[in-house]
Amino acid sequence: KQPFFLYLAYNAPHSPVEPPAAALERVRQRAPGLEAKRAAAVALVEDLDEKLGRVLATLRETGLERSTPVVFTSDNGGSLPHAANNDPWRDGKQSHYDGGLRVPFVARWPGRIAAGRTSDYAGRTFDLFATCLEAAGAPKPQAMDAVSLLPIFRGETPAGPRDLYFVRREGGPPYGGKDYHAIIRGEWKLLQNSPYAPLELYHLATDPAERTNVIAQNPKVARELQAALSAHIQRGGAVPWQSPAQP
Repeated sequence: KQPFFLYLAYNAPHSPVEPPAAALERVRQRAPGLEAKRAAAVALVEDLDEKLGRVLATLRETGLERSTPVVFTSDNGGSLPHAANNDPWRDGKQSHYDGGLRVPFVARWPGRIAAGRTSDYAGRTFDLFATCLEAAGAPKPQAMDAVSLLPIFRGETPAGPRDLYFVRREGGPPYGGKDYHAIIRGEWKLLQNSPYAPLELYHLATDPAERTNVIAQNPKVARELQAALSAHIQRGGAVPWQSPAQP
């Protein structure tokens, strides 16, 4: 009778890639020719899938299945050094090419989301915050720019277009504590793929694999997106990355 929210963050698949022995053996038996690193990655994903099945089974056994929306997603694209495969998208984890930004996203809500329904809506993970608030009947803070996905779950037309802004900050000498950014507006994407790399521009509608940097041929588009990117960076800079030091 008490509503609940569960955020279940599995560490798998992630380095170190150490799947349970039984899961790895199943993959080896099924695909004996698979390269060892790839076999380990596949086994770790399959073990994760089994654990997700336990969650869904518990909801069914407790009678909560039809009243509980479940969403499965990831925080970034697969890690190429650990045998992930993000084809047809370019690159992987830590990158601002789409292989690093696009993630799996599956929603399940029996009686509310039709089985097999798909959507090409491009959103951000924080849209789940607005989605959960609406599902629970709670008001959304006025300043929040996250978008509820419930209309999409119902098969309705999604919200209008908006900028998709990405920022990554890493530690260590290669990054020096600096940020790097990307922005997608419609069919265009402006990105920087490391703190010290130049800006690149891609037309995603004709070049979804991001093979041809067209920034030199489209200076007006690049300037417009750079101005929008600067506004996002300034807005984000108003929020401290950590609590201010106490005197």
